[in-house]
Amino acid sequence: MQHILIVEDDLDIQELLKNFLQDAGYTVTLAGDGAEAVSLFSDTHFDLILLDIMLPKIDGFTVCELIRRKSRVPVIMLTALSGEEEQIRGLDLQVDDYITKPFSMPILVRKIRAVLRRSSMASEQEHRTIAYKNLVLDLDSYTAAVDGVSFELTQREFEVLRELLTHQGRVLTRQNLLDRLWKYDFYGDERVVDTHIKNLRKKLGIDFIKTIRGVGYKIDKEN
Repeated sequence: MQHILIVEDDLDIQELLKNFLQDAGYTVTLAGDGAEAVSLFSDTHFDLILLDIMLPKIDGFTVCELIRRKSRVPVIMLTALSGEEEQIRGLDLQVDDYITKPFSMPILVRKIRAVLRRSSMASEQEHRTIAYKNLVLDLDSYTAAVDGVSFELTQREFEVLRELLTHQGRVLTRQNLLDRLWKYDFYGDERVVDTHIKNLRKKLGIDFIKTIRGVGYKIDKEN
């Protein structure tokens, strides 16, 4: 079920949007001000954001700017400001649609569906990579590049690095990695994970895979 973040300080509109979108089959999370929206976005995956402009603490334009520094998640702006200047500013921030209040709920739902459909098609067409500092992991070719220089990795080396990068900030125990990647194909001891980490560090010359003594490994979240 797709997850929508509604950022709106008017409680009546909040409730109206929540009920209508839940009835349309979406999971909904509410934020009453810009600071709460940024915090929720940092901790949770959303498929789309409905974002009011006139918000307490941090306005919608600034919220959108902060989000766009990290993500291309679809954003639809909801606002009572119908002037050309506001719309141009929103479009410059790469919002996906701009809807002025008052608006029709059935039309809003159709616009949400259209934006999500376009986003899904774009995601499928994009070349899939994970970037972290000076490293780029190519999920389609199973290769890694550091400072633009490509390195061939074994399948298991690639998968260990991918797991760490997709769980930034979390400690993955050796057993976690064995269960995720080796599953039932390997019945040896956990030192096989240490060997793969050692090989990755040596091959790529990277120093951001941290050893958590007695536990496992982690990569810190990129600021």
